[in-house]
Amino acid sequence: PRRPLEMTDCNAKPWSLRLVLVCLAALSVSLPMAWISLAKVFVFVATLLYLISQLWTRRLDSNLEQLWTPWVLILLMLWSAGSLGWTAADLPSALVTFVKHAKLLEIVLLVILIRTAAEARIAITAFAFGQAFLLLSSWLMFVGIDVPWHAHAPTPYVVFSTYLDQSIMFATAASVFWHLRNDHLWPSWIGTILAILGLANVFLLLEGRTGYLVALTSLSLGLMWTLPQRMRLAAAVIAPITVFSVMFVSSAQLQERVSQVVIETQSYVNAWGVDAISSSGWRLNAWHRSLQAISDAPLVGHGVGAWPEAVKRMEGTAATQLFGEGNQSNPHQEYLLWGVELGVGGFVLFLVALACMARDASHFATPIKRATLGVLGAAVVACLFNSALYDDLMGDFFCVSLGLLMAIGTRSMVKRNPKNELAA
Repeated sequence: PRRPLEMTDCNAKPWSLRLVLVCLAALSVSLPMAWISLAKVFVFVATLLYLISQLWTRRLDSNLEQLWTPWVLILLMLWSAGSLGWTAADLPSALVTFVKHAKLLEIVLLVILIRTAAEARIAITAFAFGQAFLLLSSWLMFVGIDVPWHAHAPTPYVVFSTYLDQSIMFATAASVFWHLRNDHLWPSWIGTILAILGLANVFLLLEGRTGYLVALTSLSLGLMWTLPQRMRLAAAVIAPITVFSVMFVSSAQLQERVSQVVIETQSYVNAWGVDAISSSGWRLNAWHRSLQAISDAPLVGHGVGAWPEAVKRMEGTAATQLFGEGNQSNPHQEYLLWGVELGVGGFVLFLVALACMARDASHFATPIKRATLGVLGAAVVACLFNSALYDDLMGDFFCVSLGLLMAIGTRSMVKRNPKNELAA
């Protein structure tokens, strides 16, 4: 018979190769894309070998039975893999898209690889160190100090990626810095300063409009949770409006970017699809075509990787001009992407996966719960205007950060609640 995994089995080597690979994954999302790809391969291979070893020794990790998220994500990936049988895309394109979706499994793999609360604390500290390095590098560039490791980006103060990725990452990392500042991971004053610097970087230095919304989400949740319970519902409504109003009045860059959205949207609506070249016009047109594609195959969708094929058929003669050659485009909206590819069922299952993450987080200790919900809230908002979990770098950032937070929350539950301990 199989025997449950005992706590003593988890404490053998504080710095095993397994933990080194986890820390590499935690650091990689603050580095260039090559590091992320390398770390992702290591994590998948390490998890496979680790699971084989657990099956060989017939040990069970009963702590994972407390979570709903891993099972729903696995089911979502099985649904996506099954759609390879009916996808409208060619097989190579479909497989590439499936692999990009499969990064969601990083959340599960990190929870599996991280065995104790101590390991989880080391990993989340490595993640925070990488984000702090990225954030301080951007501020050094702002004050005129050349950092030799930065890439040559078309927009200023961007270190390795784009202003869109970096603004969303900083706005999301601010939640982690802030909510975990009192959980003995780093000094409270350091967490406060880094959270402020992250939000200020988004609002004052960068141009990402989605980043502004994610920053508003992080800031609003942080303010809401600092207030008494009876005031939180009102704060959830008032806080984002107040913060946005103050930032809009004080930031000329924010005024310009918001005005641009309004102008581009009005131009698209007034001409009904003629202005599909601007950023906002392109999104609105892609969303319109996505809804048409969903109505064309509502139950099971067009299959994984088939979004470009489906919307190009709806677009007609201008398809290649708008969406490019091949099958590399996406709707810049995560929910519609799942709806087109996997139908209403896949779309609902994706929403259920997000809801399960929130449900699992609700059982964590308060600082970890709030940090996890803060990152999840940022992902939910980012997915409204980008294919945030599908995209490279941005998607890996969200999956790794959620995986680390769910790992520290799950492993800390063992210490805080004896009823949930891994019994022999």
